[in-house]
Amino acid sequence: MNIDELNIKYATLTPEERVAELYKDFPPEKVLFTSSFGTTAAILLHMVTKVNPKQVILFLDTTYHFPETQVYKNLLKEQLNLNVEDVLPEAWKNDFTRTDETWKKDPDLCCSINKVEPLDRIKPNYDIWISGLMSSQNTTRKSLNVFEKKNDIIKFYPIIDFKPEDAAAYFEKNSLPKHPMEAQGYSSIGCTHCTAKGKGREGRWINKDKSECGLHI
Repeated sequence: MNIDELNIKYATLTPEERVAELYKDFPPEKVLFTSSFGTTAAILLHMVTKVNPKQVILFLDTTYHFPETQVYKNLLKEQLNLNVEDVLPEAWKNDFTRTDETWKKDPDLCCSINKVEPLDRIKPNYDIWISGLMSSQNTTRKSLNVFEKKNDIIKFYPIIDFKPEDAAAYFEKNSLPKHPMEAQGYSSIGCTHCTAKGKGREGRWINKDKSECGLHI
């Protein structure tokens, strides 16, 4: 099936049905799944591992994550019995961004070194990439369909049409723990130096001409 056919087929399915169908349409070993272990990450982690408990979840460890995110990752790993693998940037490049404080003058370069490049080394091994983007999170995501062809990989957004109330209901229904920083006013959580309190993604890259880390553009 091409992208248009996939989008037609999956459009009327629930997010849970989409995830289940994905593993019928694509070989499991060709499915890439990354998670930031942010405030909504538990939804897709729960959905995917119910269908495929063996699915490897890649965590892009920039070395700049909040300690609370690492604690949350370990909590979900234990509660959902997740198969998590950390993906790290090249050490010398990561060290450069730390001494250079690259995020202050060129946040795109910092994201590229610590998130985009490490994943780019892995992506050629896969045909499809599961991501938890939701159209309600910002304007750049509003036009996305369930499937999107991006260079040499197909991106799969099973909860793209989830609204904030849908996310809240899913957490409650499935007794999922919340990120410990959410109660402090953080809605979207990334690296320490590029994250502030705020609704939606308004706390990311404040006063910068930037709204995405580069993975999804």
